[in-house]
Amino acid sequence: MDLYVAHPDDIDAIRGVAKASWEHDYPEILSRESVETALNDWYSRDRLREELADPWTHIYVAADGDGSVVGFAHGVLDGEAGNILRIYVRPDARRRGIGEALFDRVRHELRRHDIARLNAMVLADNELGNEFYADRGFELADRAETTIGGERFGENTYVLDVE
Repeated sequence: MDLYVAHPDDIDAIRGVAKASWEHDYPEILSRESVETALNDWYSRDRLREELADPWTHIYVAADGDGSVVGFAHGVLDGEAGNILRIYVRPDARRRGIGEALFDRVRHELRRHDIARLNAMVLADNELGNEFYADRGFELADRAETTIGGERFGENTYVLDVE
């Protein structure tokens, strides 16, 4: 596995990983239309190009030995906090330490900016994601709602002090 800073050539692969993850993890929750809308809202090609050029955004990808992207992590700096917006691993590539490696990389990069805490957002119904952050010492700090494809969903925010 190779981890590296995402570049514009990775945009379609990042979109593919997000789509595969959402369809696999939320078949009872997110409709196909919601997945497509979210993909076009959060991961449009133009938006990803902008994010890749933003010095406060950190997007990393994990690639298999054949060069295919199997996962990505997306973090942003926000004042004294680093926000881990998403860590997705293609369902057929899970349980190989890819999510952990992506987490370690984005956490390391965000911490280089002298932040006081890390925040991680995950849908409340995403059991695997909630467990992932709890297992790494994050504490549930807030429950709110987010909109995906015009539908409202519960979202948990986890916090980890890094001082």
